[in-house]
Amino acid sequence: MAPSSVVVTIEKASNISLIEINDSKSSVFQEKQKAASTRQVTWFFLLRVQRLFSCISWLASCFKSGFSLIKKRVALSGDVGEEDPKYRGRLYSFIRVFLAVSVVALVIEVTAYFQRWDLKLIHPWEVQGLVQFSYMSWISFRVNYVAPAIMMLSKFCIVLFMIQSVDRLALGIGCFLIKCKKLKPEIKGEAYDVEDCSSFPMVLVQIPMCNEKEVFATSISAACQLDWPKDRFLIQVLDDSDDSLCQLLIKNEVSSWKEKGVNIIYRHRFIRTGYKAGNLKSAMSCDYVKDYEFVAIFDADFQPNPDYLKLTVPHFKGNPDIGLVQARWSFVNKEENLLTRLQNINLCFHFEVEQQVNGYFLNFFGFNGTAGVWRIKALEESGGWLERTTVEDMDIAVRAHLNGWKFIYLNDVKVLCELPESYEAYKKQQHRWHSGPMQLFRVCLPAVLSSKISKWKKANLILLFFLLRKLILPFYSFTLFCIILPLTMFIPEAELPVWVICYVPITMSILNILPSPKSFPFLMPYLLFENTMSVTKFNAMISGLFQLGSSYEWIVTKKTGRSSESDLFALGERESKTLSEEKIQRRLSESGLEMLGKLKEQEAPVVKKKNRLYRKELALASLLLTAAARSLLSAHGIHFYYLLFQGLSFLVVGLDLIGEQVS
Repeated sequence: MAPSSVVVTIEKASNISLIEINDSKSSVFQEKQKAASTRQVTWFFLLRVQRLFSCISWLASCFKSGFSLIKKRVALSGDVGEEDPKYRGRLYSFIRVFLAVSVVALVIEVTAYFQRWDLKLIHPWEVQGLVQFSYMSWISFRVNYVAPAIMMLSKFCIVLFMIQSVDRLALGIGCFLIKCKKLKPEIKGEAYDVEDCSSFPMVLVQIPMCNEKEVFATSISAACQLDWPKDRFLIQVLDDSDDSLCQLLIKNEVSSWKEKGVNIIYRHRFIRTGYKAGNLKSAMSCDYVKDYEFVAIFDADFQPNPDYLKLTVPHFKGNPDIGLVQARWSFVNKEENLLTRLQNINLCFHFEVEQQVNGYFLNFFGFNGTAGVWRIKALEESGGWLERTTVEDMDIAVRAHLNGWKFIYLNDVKVLCELPESYEAYKKQQHRWHSGPMQLFRVCLPAVLSSKISKWKKANLILLFFLLRKLILPFYSFTLFCIILPLTMFIPEAELPVWVICYVPITMSILNILPSPKSFPFLMPYLLFENTMSVTKFNAMISGLFQLGSSYEWIVTKKTGRSSESDLFALGERESKTLSEEKIQRRLSESGLEMLGKLKEQEAPVVKKKNRLYRKELALASLLLTAAARSLLSAHGIHFYYLLFQGLSFLVVGLDLIGEQVS
């Protein structure tokens, strides 16, 4: 048979037995096919190499841009957050020591990994060198003593975590029942007679403020446009400002509304004692207050709708035991940046679930300090405003509850307000919100125990309202996810189960995000950010509980003056210098001319805001990233990814890259 022939044989061939094909081109075809196959393999490897180099180039570019961003942010940081030792305290020192020990442990673990030291080495004579002997001694010590202690602490935190998760689940079920059955407070009796103004009760409207030039005009305007008989309500503008220009601007605004026939007065304290509580207490001491039955309170950035009083005050009619009617907050800047979006998730759960469920089933919740209407009799019988804590709103709510007064929460009545847009402002707000309840718990615990309310109400107040939601939550969140978890990377004998660090937190985050379904794309950032904020909340909780550092300091949250959803990018243009000058020149009043002079005197170049660095967050970022590097040696999987992303979250917050951006 010729060498160029091809033989094809078919087994069951009845008609065809043998086919011979003589083709001289066949060998040429095979050689071309081999050459093409070789070229394909070459191009395949070249493509792989190109993709590899592209990936390396992309990673290098990301690293370079990230490093440049960090370098720029550090260079632009005009101040370091919590520079004052009273803000840092022992927690920052503890984190630094923990970080140093972790770095040393990581170096030793890497050395042991590459040296392939046998971790189960028993015989002392097999030890090579002092370093290996020290490492084996440390392993023996941690197995027998350190790991059991860490396991005990972690189990305690896990129990607290599960209790708090059950509480969240119960609140979610309660909210589900309210939605399904369409349960909500109803107004008893007949509505007020519109033709007979005397049928409307007398209402006092209070607007406490302090150095808030960006928002005072908006809040005063909204209050003056409330739909209520003009002779049946009085607006008190309670100004604690120490800025003389701000005082004159507020006085001028009050005068302009007074000329329009609005019953409004301006009050200013020369000595600002007791912060907001002292301001409200001073206002309630006026002689004319006895003529009023109810008092509505709005912070300086709140903008009630005209029908606010008609939707809230009628709930008191026919309910003599109702002391407070609380409306829900709505935010004009909830989509301004990532920080405001994450805050909106938290507060939506607070209002939609916590306060609505507690208000409907228990007739008790913490007063929010604003957007609520009080029966003045309830305030007086409960002792009035006290200056003993920085959460005067929660204080008066607890005392009113102990005196038998009931609360109503209206989820469908919303009042516009602002969210803090910078991390600095949000951090200070959260510090006050978490240190104040612990101050209050210290001072009111004896009164709760000795009160005449039922044992169930006492248990709810102490165990749920204070301990579980104000103390346990920040404690286990910081201890479990920021301390124990990175510690277990260096003590693998005390490893946390996957469901603790992954499944349950994600489930609870989904539950928290249900009241704001549009925020589902931010589920993972929300989970990471909540754990990042745990260091601030834990520090505030400890300072309030033990009266440390700045637990009694009150810092007014910075406002931007947003008045509606449509002007999210306008920074208080309503109070710009040009408009103020035109308004003052129109009025031609003595105070207006004085303000015009002060405005011209204070003309100065605009100073750009400088970023801050937050040491606790940066130290914890380094700690978690170090633990993530250690987890690579033992291939922990989900632990590594959690530590990596949580560490990056702390890094972003520590470099002030979240919230209000600086151009």
